Amino acid sequence: MAAEGYEEMSGNGELEESSASAMEASEMAASPRAEMAEMSEENGSPAVAPEASVRPNPVSFSMPPPAEDDEGEMPADFERLWKAAHDNPQDFTGWTDLLQYCEQESHITASRRALEAFLTRYPLCYGYWKKFADLERRAGFNNKAEEVCVQGLQAIPLSVDLWIHYINLLLGTLDMNLPESPSRIRSVFEDAVVAAGLDFHSDRLWDLYVEWEKEQGNMKKAVAVLDRVLKVPTQLYNTHYDKFKDQLNAQEPKEVLSTEEYEELRTLCRQTQKAERAEQAEVEGEERPPGEEEPATPEGTDSEELMQKIREQVLLRRDKVYQDNEGEVRKRWHFEDAIKRPYFHVKPLDRLQLRAWHSYLDWEVAELNKDPKDPQDPQQDPDQAATEEPEVTAQPQVESEGAAVAHDDTRVRILFERCLIACALYEEFWIRYNQYLESQSVDEARAVFKRACEIHLAYRPNIHMQWATFEERHGDLTEARRVLEALEKTLPGLAVVRLRRAALERRAGLLDQSEALLREAVDESKENPSLHAFFSIKLARLLLKLGRNPSRARGVLQEALEISPDNDKLHLNLLELEVSGDPSAEAVQECVTRALAAALAPHTKILFSQRRLQFAEDYSNSIASVLSVYEEHQQLLKELGGTKRGAENGDEDSEKMSKSDDGSAVAVSAEVPATMAHVPITTPPPPVMGSDASSQAAYGGYSSWYQPMYLLCTGL
Repeated sequence: MAAEGYEEMSGNGELEESSASAMEASEMAASPRAEMAEMSEENGSPAVAPEASVRPNPVSFSMPPPAEDDEGEMPADFERLWKAAHDNPQDFTGWTDLLQYCEQESHITASRRALEAFLTRYPLCYGYWKKFADLERRAGFNNKAEEVCVQGLQAIPLSVDLWIHYINLLLGTLDMNLPESPSRIRSVFEDAVVAAGLDFHSDRLWDLYVEWEKEQGNMKKAVAVLDRVLKVPTQLYNTHYDKFKDQLNAQEPKEVLSTEEYEELRTLCRQTQKAERAEQAEVEGEERPPGEEEPATPEGTDSEELMQKIREQVLLRRDKVYQDNEGEVRKRWHFEDAIKRPYFHVKPLDRLQLRAWHSYLDWEVAELNKDPKDPQDPQQDPDQAATEEPEVTAQPQVESEGAAVAHDDTRVRILFERCLIACALYEEFWIRYNQYLESQSVDEARAVFKRACEIHLAYRPNIHMQWATFEERHGDLTEARRVLEALEKTLPGLAVVRLRRAALERRAGLLDQSEALLREAVDESKENPSLHAFFSIKLARLLLKLGRNPSRARGVLQEALEISPDNDKLHLNLLELEVSGDPSAEAVQECVTRALAAALAPHTKILFSQRRLQFAEDYSNSIASVLSVYEEHQQLLKELGGTKRGAENGDEDSEKMSKSDDGSAVAVSAEVPATMAHVPITTPPPPVMGSDASSQAAYGGYSSWYQPMYLLCTGL
């Protein structure tokens, strides 16, 4: 932990450099796909199996056990900084202050405790994993240092930096005189290139692997590694080809080529050489004396001419590979160049960076879907594709991405994982990756949701609710319930989450459980009148429409009015309940009288009076009662300052109509011809409690009243 301030540090725990150098230095952390792959490998400690999965595996991510060497009493300010970080875990500055203080105090127990807590919260900060490993190594705990590296690679296996740090740690601590040590190092190198070797900025990892094999005297293996990287589109792709040619020219072909390839090319070149000599002799007309044969090359040796021909054949084959790879690099170059921050940081990315990632993903998925038999579209310019400005939302790509399952999609997955390092705090990319994976593997898609919601986006309700929807859609109601319950514990008082839980139980046929959840919300929100009214209306709607129990629905609304007597939505819903049920003039009269006595807006009171007049017109048994209600309505209009006379005919301006709790209007305008005689009859409004919220907006969207409730409950 450097003592520098947070402003000078990258989110990965290392000093920020210029944008160009920062991109180069952080390239290693930039790629998480094969990501979790080998991290689980044995690399970190002898107790871990050497096998590595090429998929991220956040489930296996866990911090190493605490050490036994605690130093006892903590530094003076540790508890204060520790409490500040835990009271507001989303404050990155609070964590860096704690880490810097622990480093300054050189207190290993405090540093270890702070780093474990920080990396559990921010596991993509590869620089802090390196600091943690160095801390353990300096203290003489080499095994613990290895465990830390393994844990870091489980969290961010595409980090080239972290792989190199781990390998250097092993090189510095293992006894290379032991026969098993080189094998272990080679195994870790293999895990590293499988996990991160396809990253565009993985050149340093490949170079380190080649140099290590050369130091071991294994030229064939060193050249074999170079041969592999020739097929990988990386930033320094041309340097690998140059090194391959240098090794081929500096050694005899049989010293650097595999036995199979060498024998194949040797036979081919000898046949070619023999045919050329025969042809040359025929042209020159030379004849050998009877019984004299062509001079033979000593057994087991090759002439310099033959070796040169073998080299030419090798380069002829590799040149085709190099040209193909160069084409792949050229197509990706401008996409890569547009990405300025490929590592994780809590600072927001600008919109251009988000577009750059979406554009790159669009292109890579399109490449996967493209028919290899079709010639490349001459109109498609990679430069132009990288600079276009697609929409940041992922929905338009869902169909094409879901269909991209026929070919090897390793590069697509790696790019998604790289993106999820730089854009880990942007749920749109997690959702897009989930949509891509869902058609291929429900388990893999579920793992993406789990990683996003449990590590990186613990306080983002939208993606948690999408996870619950995903589980419900795939039939796992238990997991859907668990997700929503966990979200409600993390963000208590969030109205939309409680509604989602109630809706889940209702769709499962558990109406009693749905009612219980809403009733619990009503009881718990009595200190918040607006929220209490909101849940009361939802509960009343459930009881009326699904429970077929208007009496209980009426009771819920009446109880809510005792707490919020001036809430117009409660009055409106109660009125509509009375009007839409069995006609009862007394109940309607009581409801309207209560509303007119409340402190409601004038136009709302007129609306109630108008609705009472409608009811009388429709259901009254005598004209006298109709005229009586009409006179009361006219008197109310005069008392409220001569509000537009048109209101009595139902042509109230639509912009002034009240809204029900789900955004549906409780009054509609009726166009009345100017020549029509005035009569005290109005157009009935659509029922409030019968309106369907889902018809107004997509499921989960916030209406004009949902939004204030959401903000009110979350304190946003």
